Amino acid sequence: MIRLRQVKVDILKDTKEEILKKVTRQLNINKSDIKDLKIIKKSLDARKKDQLFFVYELDISTTNDEKIVNEIKSKDVFISNDKPYVFEKTGNKELNNRPIIVGSGPAGLFCAYLLAENNYKPIIIERGEKIEDRIKTVEKFWNTNELNEESNVSFGEGGAGTFSDGKLNTLIKDKEKRGHKAFQIFVENGANEEILYEQKPHIGTDNLRKIVKNIRNKIISMGGEILYNTKLTDIEIENNKVKAIKVNNNRIIKTDILVLAIGHSARDTFKMLYEKGLTIKNKPFAVGVRVAHKQSIINESQYKKFAKYLPPASYKLTYQTKARRGVYSFCMCPGGYVVNASSEKNRLVVNGMSNYKRETPIANSAIVVTISENDYGTNPLAGIKYQEQLEERAYIIGKGQIPIQLYKDFKEEKKTTSINEESIAIKGHYTLSDLNCLLPKYISDSIKEAMPFFGTKIKDFDGDDTVMLGLESRTSSPVRIVRDENYISNIMGIYPCGEGAGYAGGITSSAIDGIKVAEAIAKVYKEVK
Repeated sequence: MIRLRQVKVDILKDTKEEILKKVTRQLNINKSDIKDLKIIKKSLDARKKDQLFFVYELDISTTNDEKIVNEIKSKDVFISNDKPYVFEKTGNKELNNRPIIVGSGPAGLFCAYLLAENNYKPIIIERGEKIEDRIKTVEKFWNTNELNEESNVSFGEGGAGTFSDGKLNTLIKDKEKRGHKAFQIFVENGANEEILYEQKPHIGTDNLRKIVKNIRNKIISMGGEILYNTKLTDIEIENNKVKAIKVNNNRIIKTDILVLAIGHSARDTFKMLYEKGLTIKNKPFAVGVRVAHKQSIINESQYKKFAKYLPPASYKLTYQTKARRGVYSFCMCPGGYVVNASSEKNRLVVNGMSNYKRETPIANSAIVVTISENDYGTNPLAGIKYQEQLEERAYIIGKGQIPIQLYKDFKEEKKTTSINEESIAIKGHYTLSDLNCLLPKYISDSIKEAMPFFGTKIKDFDGDDTVMLGLESRTSSPVRIVRDENYISNIMGIYPCGEGAGYAGGITSSAIDGIKVAEAIAKVYKEVK
């Protein structure tokens, strides 16, 4: 196969015929010479606002690949040597009990999928409900404010990412093709094939729910098992090795392998693990607010006159304050909703969510400020306590509802008294407030300093009618459960995994980490008989 890069196609002429025309011209061949063509990558070049291009990377099979490459002599034309993902089973140690995976977010699901696919017969325990029931529970919460602390936007089958935009972009380099393997699993279970090559792939919360169900059924069909409404409450350790776990404070399940894919909000589990002697460290994270704009403002800024031809636009913004704090956009949701993502009573936190079509007229993203142990202390659980205190304040200020404020009032430090409801898209109840009463001064001051700069990048980003919603406090896990080069914690048999353990930051990186842990297990243990 010939790998051909830098195939530029005008966005107004983005057809298969136009791509073929470009390919034949760049390779100096006839269309009849092409036996097969496959898209490897597709990205948007929007640097010149007067002309936008899609840039393709393609694999092309011809009647004489080697001859064509030798004649072209270009760094963008070469023989593709991509190798497929390979799961290696080299372990020879007997497993007396089935592996247990705690959590069914992307880290847990993909770890289980690879283990089940290779006859390890894993058991997933999930504190929340299966996806069908979880959706009903979350919808009820948004409508009535009645919270289920075990099954909500953070807990339940699919993890926190199930109520998100379903973004799959990641900064992780993927030489071993683990990410591609994860995307293939998504596609095999119902995702659109475009995620295999799009520059910024996303699934959408509506499609992700269906895909999670299909992945669950596939795991079960391959010998896995999933226990819902089943919470890890204790671990039995003998001679510094995991022996069994206790769930729901009453049932003992023996195991030799415990994968902790618990997610970034499982604070009670973090505390239990710390008490059991697992080595845990605090780690930096970020705190701030959600901001909402008309999607048309973002589209116009990013695409100018071409906006009507392209899907809803996204953005990524960064700034460093005079006090050397980072301020940046996070989890940008084009055409989406801000959602009440609370998981604990009398505490409030928000997140962003979009469907596949990103169909609302409102864009939102988090604007967050970096914090560290200089702000919350050196104790391994100090970051958790910091989050809890801010979320309790958010609950009080919002009277149990999402506190929101116009940017103009935020700057002037006065409570917002009225708002145009067409300027927001929210899942859950909200109340008008003053977010200065919620955020520590160094965070609110950092946001106030950064917003005008962001306004120079996207016109009207710092407009007076920009809506701000609090609190965004769970950008990443506030802890890291320490593991060695074999992915094992200081307690033998326990494998910290994914975002909650501090080794990932999003759906794709969590899925990749789940695959890594499955590989690590297969290097030590034989499959289950």
